[in-house]
Amino acid sequence: MSAFKDNLLAGKTAFIAGGTSGINLGIAKRYAELGAKVAVAGRNPEKASNAAAEIGSEALGLSCDVRDYAATRAALEEAAGKFGPLDIVVSGAAGNFVAPALAMSANGFRTVVDIDLNGTFNVFRGCRDLLRTPGAALIAITAGQAVKPAMLQAHVCAAKAGINQLIRVLAMEWGPSGVRVNGISPGPIAGTEGMARLSPTEASTRALAARIPLRRYGEISEVAESAVFLVSDSARYVTGTILDCDGGSQLGDARDPLGEQGLQPG
Repeated sequence: MSAFKDNLLAGKTAFIAGGTSGINLGIAKRYAELGAKVAVAGRNPEKASNAAAEIGSEALGLSCDVRDYAATRAALEEAAGKFGPLDIVVSGAAGNFVAPALAMSANGFRTVVDIDLNGTFNVFRGCRDLLRTPGAALIAITAGQAVKPAMLQAHVCAAKAGINQLIRVLAMEWGPSGVRVNGISPGPIAGTEGMARLSPTEASTRALAARIPLRRYGEISEVAESAVFLVSDSARYVTGTILDCDGGSQLGDARDPLGEQGLQPG
């Protein structure tokens, strides 16, 4: 059950890059439920249109590749032209695959950095003069790999670490104008394409869940609630922060070294 009022985002306009599926679509839907006018953008025009239809009548589906600054800027302008100045911008487009560095091509590494890091810069730089200020809130979707090295993820670790620093720099540069910039770092989230790639079997899913302090995957709705908090007045003095919505995943391997019940009271 959400703690947020049903009309919390009434009168607000939100743009979600990568908002046609997964976590980002979940965020877009939640913003719409709370009264926001929502534009979602993705590379596939059909997926963008379908996502907008899922969200509802006050939604706009746009096609752009965040690696292309001009196309990203055009999508942002179209959203602002239809709905008015942007109050909320979420940059969530991402790429991933599993590979050791020696089996990864330079193009593969560059592609993930281009989508994740350069794409986040393009979205945020492109929206800056379209924001309603003061009061606009920006969120970048990052990941635990930004701070916790992970084998087979050199490209993602590098890209997400860059995103975390970009969040902090923009929070400093744009704070005087009343623009807040934050990030959300989801842990393993059920029903996402990323986890289907990183943990493709039931056995691997159980094994990963056993390492998480809360002993379960998160839900898309839980990340969406974090995204609501960060754009709400409850977070009006929060900027330059990475909110970990990860069940404690970044703390390390939480398997009980004394056995399944060794650390439990009894």
